[in-house]
Amino acid sequence: MGLFVTRSIDALNKEAEEVEGPRLRRALGPWALIAFGLGSMIGGGIFATLGLGVHTYAGPAVVISFVLAGLACVFAAFAYAEIASMVPVAGSAYTYTYATLGEFIAWIVGWNLILEYALSAAPDANIFSANMQGLLASFNIHVPLWASAFYSPAQHTYFDVIAFLTCVAIGVLVAIGIRESAGTNSVLVVIKMGVLVLFVLGSIPFFHSSNLHPFAPHGWQGIFGAAFIVFFAFIGFDAISVTAEEANNPQRDVPIAILGSLGIGTVFYIAVALALASIAPAPTVSENTPLASAWQAVGLGRFAGIMWFGALVSAVTIILTAFLGQARIFYVMARDGLLPKGVAKIHPVFRTPATTTLIMSVVVGILAATFDLNTLIDFVNIGTLAAFICVCIGVIILRYTQPDRPRKFKSPFVPVFPALGVIMSVTLVFFGGSVTWWRFAVWMVLGLLVYALYGYQHSEARKQALAAKS
Repeated sequence: MGLFVTRSIDALNKEAEEVEGPRLRRALGPWALIAFGLGSMIGGGIFATLGLGVHTYAGPAVVISFVLAGLACVFAAFAYAEIASMVPVAGSAYTYTYATLGEFIAWIVGWNLILEYALSAAPDANIFSANMQGLLASFNIHVPLWASAFYSPAQHTYFDVIAFLTCVAIGVLVAIGIRESAGTNSVLVVIKMGVLVLFVLGSIPFFHSSNLHPFAPHGWQGIFGAAFIVFFAFIGFDAISVTAEEANNPQRDVPIAILGSLGIGTVFYIAVALALASIAPAPTVSENTPLASAWQAVGLGRFAGIMWFGALVSAVTIILTAFLGQARIFYVMARDGLLPKGVAKIHPVFRTPATTTLIMSVVVGILAATFDLNTLIDFVNIGTLAAFICVCIGVIILRYTQPDRPRKFKSPFVPVFPALGVIMSVTLVFFGGSVTWWRFAVWMVLGLLVYALYGYQHSEARKQALAAKS
């Protein structure tokens, strides 16, 4: 009945099947789930953070940075897959930690998942805006300076109108329905992966080994610094677990989709990073539009529009899956009483948390329009890594506290793999920088206040425990 009251896994599974009123619609098969993972993964990391990692941090050694970030995600992915096969309900890491580490830790994870899902859409809206303006400029169409970028009076920019409108438009699509969102996302995923394959193949004739020297201009400090930045590219595979209550066969399909999307995405990242590093010297790589600018530099400028188009498509899919995931996390937290019940209200026609989704899209749109890309990415990364750490710990605890519970998928080498996930996640957090740590600390204090003033008093788990005792 205290801060660490837990939710029974059996009760969580039963609760998801006995929701009163309209329920989330089961409409997602394995491909749709993998597409959601790829839709949320493949985008910002390739079309934005890759440029920052090459130009500012690691140079060609950004390939190693992707491997390091990928390893941290692989260990976490095994943990997510195992618990998802045991708790096939919406809520992702929040629900998993509620069942293993208790309500207080679950609230911390849920609060940080706002950074991973809702806030992760903001930098991708920035990316969409930058690439859309680049594409429009090729047709001699220019957005007014004041409306072209985040709030920066020194540069005479105040509000990124395109970023804001993008968030609102995608929020409307997600509110309409899961089936419509899944169909749109699947088509866009195929398009953007085709663009990345085209970039790799088109870059082969322009390979120059001299561009790979110096390989790591800033040493391991630069490589790990880039790993923290490009970690943003891997965020999304766990979004699959958020849609568990909308999957046709969640205990089988969710683990497959988590590991499948992460594996496919990692292969694409390494291939594109190698292609970029081999055709352009690191100091010349654009931080904001690396692929398009690299092709312009080697004389493929007439095809650069394809890369801009790919970045636009990628940003749309990431914002779409981020909104879908965050709305469902809010839905589960409200169902547990930690947020107001109105947040969990399902629209009777669309069968989605439509009102919550629309409000969230407006808030995120304002953040995207007023803050710069790097600030948003750092904030998103540290919140996601905190969630990864808790899920990895949760797997270890469940193996010892509930060893006989059926698991459709079992992570190999427990406790070694989840322990390595914790170690690597903590290592990446270390390279986030003190400014990011302070911002995260402020965010956590705000979250603890919300929990103390509302969540603790209205917790359904605590009410049930008190009723049982009385």
